Amino acid sequence: MNSPESASSGQSKDVVKVVALIAALVLVLGFYFLLLGRIAFSLIGSGGVAAIIIGVGVLILPLLGIWIVAATVRAALAHQHLARLIHEEGLELDTSELPRKPSGRIEREAADTLFATIKAEWEADPDNWRVSYRLARAYDYAGDRTRARETMRRAVALERNERDVT
Repeated sequence: MNSPESASSGQSKDVVKVVALIAALVLVLGFYFLLLGRIAFSLIGSGGVAAIIIGVGVLILPLLGIWIVAATVRAALAHQHLARLIHEEGLELDTSELPRKPSGRIEREAADTLFATIKAEWEADPDNWRVSYRLARAYDYAGDRTRARETMRRAVALERNERDVT
């Protein structure tokens, strides 16, 4: 039988692996963006009209890529911050008893029931970041990733406003 300490240690190792993978991917993307930038400046410096136009187009790609990577990492860090706060407050959604498919995903009917419960919580207090976070997780379990992202962004903004006020 696994002790809570060994389970926590296993989760820590998993987190380190994921963070290391993300860091490696960001480094690889950074190298790729540098190469694209170098190619873009070579094309721009060649002097031909077509080459300059293509060079400007190629230069836009790494700039856009840097913006996307930065926005994604910033959002992930904000979501992780909320997850840690929710965990510390003991407000995580308990899905341990919900029936699951062989893939590990929660069965649709159970996820929809969970969602209805959490949505009622949210309707009672829509300006509470904790309830918005829980609703975002419920949307995710129910398979609605678009609304989950929108609601998580709202939870992040509400938590930031709460932190700024205090």
